[in-house]
Amino acid sequence: MLRSIALAVCLTVPSVTAAQVGGLDDIVQLEILDGGQTDHGTYIGAVKVTLADGWKTYWRAPGDAGIPPQFDWRGSRNVGEVSFTWPSPKVFDQNGLRTIGYENQLILPVEITPKRAGKPVQLKGRMSFGVCSDVCVPAQLKFDHDLDASAGRNPTIAAALAARPYSAREAGVKSATCRLSPTKDGMQIEARVRLPATGGTEMMIIEPGDPSLWASEPQTRREGNVLTSTAELISDSGTAFAIDRSAIRLTVLGGAHSVDIKGCTPG
Repeated sequence: MLRSIALAVCLTVPSVTAAQVGGLDDIVQLEILDGGQTDHGTYIGAVKVTLADGWKTYWRAPGDAGIPPQFDWRGSRNVGEVSFTWPSPKVFDQNGLRTIGYENQLILPVEITPKRAGKPVQLKGRMSFGVCSDVCVPAQLKFDHDLDASAGRNPTIAAALAARPYSAREAGVKSATCRLSPTKDGMQIEARVRLPATGGTEMMIIEPGDPSLWASEPQTRREGNVLTSTAELISDSGTAFAIDRSAIRLTVLGGAHSVDIKGCTPG
């Protein structure tokens, strides 16, 4: 239910079709970049999304409203595990809504583990996502690319990998706890992370780790070396649910750097 509400909220920014703004080709283009093969047999690539000036697209957790990128790999050959490395996103405020994403360009590195080692890998499918400027447009673009195992180091992919959030260890995280308490509609989560300041206005995003759960907009505050974020978790089905703290993902977005924290302990 709340996912539907979140999409409806997106309509407070005028939503139109691609045809009404001159077609998707005038707004966004997609290509697959090659980064070659690693010593342990995986392929490195990236999804490159190029946006017209003034347009933005969304992170995996889009914030108050928006359509996060989703991939359909049907049609691909010899594709096993797919792992993304998300560059640190920006926080945008528009029409009273806070969204999270990228402006002008997104380089999304991806590591592919082949089902059959040593055999060619073809990426074929489609990416569904949202793009916004003064209006919002749902987009769906196809891709079809044979990965080049002999490709050398790609500086564009390397730069995107370097733009990832710090790990908890790299950022000096001392502890991450999650306190859970029942609410009328679901469960309140209070995440407390002990770490040095990340610069400027900080925001901690809470991802429940379960696609059937929805997290409300977090309220974040810092007291000394402790950053606290509170949100409400609600199930799509409206029924009772359990939380696996080890699957919760906390992302701190700061002015100087971001931090990716995987899992939390009872607190």
